[in-house]
Amino acid sequence: MAKIGLVGGTGALGKAIARRLVMAGHHVTIGSRAADTAKEAALEIGAEGGEMNADAARNKDVVILTVPYSAHASTIAQIKDSVGSGIVVDATVPLVPPKVMRVQLPAAGSAAVEAQNHLPDGVRLVSAFHSVAAHMLISDEQIDCDVLVFSDDVEARQVVIDLCGDMQLRGLSGGVLANSAAAEALTSILIYMNKTYGADGAGIRFTGLTKAPPIS
Repeated sequence: MAKIGLVGGTGALGKAIARRLVMAGHHVTIGSRAADTAKEAALEIGAEGGEMNADAARNKDVVILTVPYSAHASTIAQIKDSVGSGIVVDATVPLVPPKVMRVQLPAAGSAAVEAQNHLPDGVRLVSAFHSVAAHMLISDEQIDCDVLVFSDDVEARQVVIDLCGDMQLRGLSGGVLANSAAAEALTSILIYMNKTYGADGAGIRFTGLTKAPPIS
């Protein structure tokens, strides 16, 4: 089982991912800007402990970043000296309130590429979990959507796809890190679909993939 740190793990998506990973038997640490808040969240979902973000990212096999875009750059600055050779998974979507139903990708092309530009050379960066509704993920119900996973590091990409399987999700390779722009943009469209069609967590599902893992 992997040692996993959830940076920004007290938020809705962070806790939801952490809970599913704990249920799968992984060793999960919750990170936050405040250690007390992190410890409370860890106790709530049965994680092993709660720490400041930098400490939660240290000596982990996988570090998952789940923060609002407004805190993206500052959180990366907190953890960049701690991640070492671990895999960093960025789930950040560049939403710019109040127009969250409008695609507003940053000048770099995506939040994932921004993260790559701010992390040390050699960090194994993956982008994933953009289109999964946190309020559904925190439950025990089956999630009717796929998780696209992007990275220039093929091995790291597969590690995260396998973690999706542990979480009872179907992870699919979306190709190189730059392709993350498509999934990040899609989140604004899903928010629009939720509002327009009265959905409770719209998602995406790819069909006709004869070599893809079975749907959970």
